[in-house]
Amino acid sequence: MPRPTHRPGLASPVWAAALIALLPPAPAQAQSDVTIEQVRDGLHVISGIGGNIAVRVTGEGVVLVDTGSPRRFEEVERLVASVTSEPIRYVINTHLHPDHTGGNPQVSDDVELAAHTATLDLMLRRGLPAPPRTVFTDERTFRTGDAEVRAIHLGAGHTGGDVVVYFPDLRVVHVGDLLHEVAPFIDYEHGGSSAAWVTTLDRLLDLDFDVVIAGHGPLMDRGDVVAFRDQMETVRTRIRDMIRGGALRRHVGARIVSEDLTWTHYRSGGFMARSLSGLYEELAAELRR
Repeated sequence: MPRPTHRPGLASPVWAAALIALLPPAPAQAQSDVTIEQVRDGLHVISGIGGNIAVRVTGEGVVLVDTGSPRRFEEVERLVASVTSEPIRYVINTHLHPDHTGGNPQVSDDVELAAHTATLDLMLRRGLPAPPRTVFTDERTFRTGDAEVRAIHLGAGHTGGDVVVYFPDLRVVHVGDLLHEVAPFIDYEHGGSSAAWVTTLDRLLDLDFDVVIAGHGPLMDRGDVVAFRDQMETVRTRIRDMIRGGALRRHVGARIVSEDLTWTHYRSGGFMARSLSGLYEELAAELRR
């Protein structure tokens, strides 16, 4: 499909305001060094330019997962060129946030830029530049060289348009911000949901993988996915019980803090600072049904 014509430039105040609103809080220990690390033969991950970027070298072109922070795509291209002379052929965005789509304006028009249809809708609604040119609803498979790359919408969670990118021959999956090294940000404004997040992670665990590229932080594994899902379920249960006991929304922030809930240890993180109010409302609505 053609690129939409409404594309505010990088200097656009509309885009700048949207960027500030959408960027999630930095992790407690932000990574400052830009690196490229081999995950498997033919697969690398770039860290330090916004969200983690997967680089799949296929023999006939490169498939990128996400484009990182705004105005830094030349660094991404330089790092890709350090491991392969192949051109970038495909880019898949895991979701709309600008630390994952910020490099989109610098992606060549010759590259197929793809994402879930909800991500296109949300980027257009927020006036974010260079939304995807190719969209899908459930799954899109990219085949180039000897590689098969599956972009799959397993359900909502972090946003309404979350996509996981599965490299079946390597048993690796890139999950965007459905997994985070510190704590989740449930972006209710853009379709996020704690209940859907649990279901989505259950579906993720049906795939055959043993290495996970998270949206931020180091490489993870199936055990990290299980632990993340379990903590989401525990948080939901405890807040639901608080609501049944008469707790008001203003009470939850102090009462949910617990030694066994690592997400609550970061008071300024995406969970404690930006998700609790929406989570309270989501669970209260569930109890009213």
